[in-house]
Formats: sequence, C-alpha cells, structure tokens
Amino acid sequence: MHTAMKLKDRVAVITGSGAGIGRASAMEFAREGASVVLADIHYAGARETAHTIAQMGGSAHAVETDVSNPESVRNLVRETLRVYSKVHLLFNNAAIQVNKTVEDTTVEEWNREMAVNLGGVFLCSKFFLPHLRATKGAIVNMASVNGFFVEPMCAGYCATKGAIIALTKAMAIDHGKEGIRVNCICPGYIDAGLAEGYFQAQPDPAAARAAAGKLHALWRIGRPEEVGRVAVFLASDDASFVTGSAYVVDGGFGSGLPPQS
Repeated sequence: MHTAMKLKDRVAVITGSGAGIGRASAMEFAREGASVVLADIHYAGARETAHTIAQMGGSAHAVETDVSNPESVRNLVRETLRVYSKVHLLFNNAAIQVNKTVEDTTVEEWNREMAVNLGGVFLCSKFFLPHLRATKGAIVNMASVNGFFVEPMCAGYCATKGAIIALTKAMAIDHGKEGIRVNCICPGYIDAGLAEGYFQAQPDPAAARAAAGKLHALWRIGRPEEVGRVAVFLASDDASFVTGSAYVVDGGFGSGLPPQS
C-alpha cells in the first residue's frame, strides 16, 4: 500500500536543480506530489530535469535563473506565480565551490562565491517570503558539514556554508511567528557535482574519491537522493515542529579522519 504523498498539492521552488543534489531532490519532491519549479543558471539542465519529472507523471517548470542577480530572482518569483499561482516551499540549493586557499582565491572568485552561495539564499528568501507567508510555507537551505569543521583548499566555500547555518537560524527566529519554518541541510561527501569537482582538483582524483569514502562511518560517500529525501522531510508536515535546525546528512563523516598529510 502506497502511503499518502507528503507534498501533495504543494508548489516547490528548487534552485540549482539542473544537476546533482538539486536534480535528485526535485525528483523526490515530484514523487511526493509537489509541483516543482526548477531554477538553474544552466537552463538545459533544468529543462532536462523537467522532462524527467514529466515522464514520471509529475508537474515541473524550468526557469533560467542566476540566484546572485536580484532581477533574475524577481523573474523566478513572477514565473512561479504565473504558472502555479502560489508557492509553499523554497529549497535554496544552488552553490559553487572554488578549491583554493584565501591567498590563491582571486577577488572575482571570492565575490562570485559569496554572491551565489550566500547571496542566493538571501535574494531568493527575500523575494519569496511574502508569498511563503501567505501559505505558511517552509524554506530549506543547503549548507554543509564544512559549516562546522573545515577541510583544506576551500576557504571561501567553507565561509559561505558557516554563514548559511547562521542565516538559517536568524530567519527561523524572524519568521517563525508567521508560521514559516526555516532549516538547513549539512551534507558530507555526496556523489554529485561539487564533490566531483573537489576530487578532480586533487593530484589523483580516483584515490581522493576512494579515500573520501573511508572518512565516513558508513564507509562510502552519499547519494544525491539521500539528501533529497531529508529535504522532503524538512519541507513536509512531518517536520512541523522543526525549525532553525542544521540537519547533518553525512554518513558519519569525520568519525575516522586521518591526520592531514
């Protein structure tokens, strides 16, 4: 017997849903009955996700969006309301990762990382909040275990993820009385875009990937849909008393961290 769909009749906006965790999450949201707005700077990827969801019998609408650009985000809000007339859920997932120290990071790279990772959460939340207030909706932000402890060669990325955890708590306090819940997810290594970029930046990508699995108590890296299912939970009524929370989805990452060489 199929249990009732957790997100039936909800409209969800997911940024960075053209690939990786965003795409896997969009499919999980659709599977649970949500109509999904797929926002991605890579429009082809968002359309591909939309096509996959349509084949599953779900409803999806792709919108080319640069989350660091206020006008682009305003357009995303307009498109969401034009197609679905309301919105219940916002999943701020879009992010980039620059694998460098502060000294080696260019000013342009730093500004872009701040604008996309942190600025994207700010802009999307800011412009969607009036509409989420109307539906007593929920926001899920994508942080990282790197918001709690850091790894070498991704200084700017770690800075944005720590900030997103703090911003999540601030938004939860500011908007809780309006019935809006705000939580974030902190994944460990996930078999998707950003981690792959990190592995490719290492001298021996295959060895780095294999070593990463052994840093987790479950002795493997995670799958994108395993993060997607936690996002579904946080967006659903199952999490009705959960807000201001940083949910760690990391397979017990760091339980056996070797010393850095």
